Amino acid sequence: MTTNTTDVAVADSLHRDYQLLKKEIGKVIIGQHQVVDAVLMSIFAGGHTLLVGVPGLAKTLLVRTISEVLDLQFSRIQFTPDLMPGDITGSEILDEKREFKFLRGPLFANIVLADEINRTPPKTQSALLEAMQEKSVTVGGKVHELERPFFVLATQNPIEQEGTYPLPEAQLDRFMFNAVLDYPTFEEELQVVKNTTAAAIPQVSKLMNAQQIMHYQQLVRKVPVPDNVLEYAVKLVSKTRPGTAMATTQVNNYLEFGAGPRAGQYLILGAKCHAVLNGSYSPDIQNVRAIAKDVLRHRLLKNYKAEAEGISVEQIIEGLL
Repeated sequence: MTTNTTDVAVADSLHRDYQLLKKEIGKVIIGQHQVVDAVLMSIFAGGHTLLVGVPGLAKTLLVRTISEVLDLQFSRIQFTPDLMPGDITGSEILDEKREFKFLRGPLFANIVLADEINRTPPKTQSALLEAMQEKSVTVGGKVHELERPFFVLATQNPIEQEGTYPLPEAQLDRFMFNAVLDYPTFEEELQVVKNTTAAAIPQVSKLMNAQQIMHYQQLVRKVPVPDNVLEYAVKLVSKTRPGTAMATTQVNNYLEFGAGPRAGQYLILGAKCHAVLNGSYSPDIQNVRAIAKDVLRHRLLKNYKAEAEGISVEQIIEGLL
C-alpha cells in the first residue's frame, strides 16, 4: 500500500483484529487452525468456502462461532432430497388484503451454512448458485437483494455418497476455497471432550461488525500485487490444464481437465488477504503457495489412470508447487 498511510493503518488494524479473532474462536474451536484461517480469509476476500469432512468435526459449530465473533446474522439450511428452491430463497404468499407478499427465506442472512449441499437436487443447488454469484434471488420475476456482506459456507460429507447429487464443476468453481477438516490430534480431542462435557460452556465476545468487514474487504482489493506474483499465479493455473503448452507430464498423465481463470483470480485475492492477515502490505510467491491447495483442490478433475494408481489431487498440486 505504497503511499496511502490510511490504508497502511487499516491493514495494521486488520492484522491485529485477525489475531484477536483467532484467539476468541479458539475458546470454542480446538485446533482446525488451517480451516479457521481459510474461512476468515474467504470472508475478508468476499468469497465462499466449501468445508469437506466426516460428521462430528464441528463444522456447524465452527461456522456458528465465527458468525458470533463477527456479529453477523447466521442461518443454517439442512439440505435434503425434498428441499425446494422456494424453501431457501423464500416465496410469495397472499396476505389478508389478497395482495402478494414476499416471505424471506433462510438465504437472507450474512453467513449461510449450507449443510450437506450435495444431498439436494440440482434445481435447489442452482437457486443457491444464483445467490452466491449475484448476491440476490429472483422470486416471481422480482429480484430481491441479499444482506451484505453475504457468504455461503457449504459442507460436504466425503464418505456417504449414496443418494447424493454431486455439485457440477461450474458450481464448485464458485467456491473460493475447498477446506478439508481432519481428525483432531490426541491432545486436541482430549481438550474437546473436556470442554464439551463440563458445566460451563465457553462464550465468545463480538469483536467486529458487518460495516468493518466490508471496509476490510475494500482494503484487501486495494493491496498492490507485484508482476512476478501475478505471473506465478497465472502460470500455476495454466500448468493444471492437460494438453496445453505449459502442462507438466504429471498433469497430462493424471488430469481430465484443469482449473479455469477464476482460480487465478482467487489465488491473487487469497494471497493479498493472506499477506495482510500476516502483517505484510503486499503478497509474495509464498502467500500464493500457502493458499494454492485450498484454491485448486476442487478445480482439478482426475482421470481413471490417477484413480487406478491412487494418485490424489493434493499430490498433483504438490508436484506443481
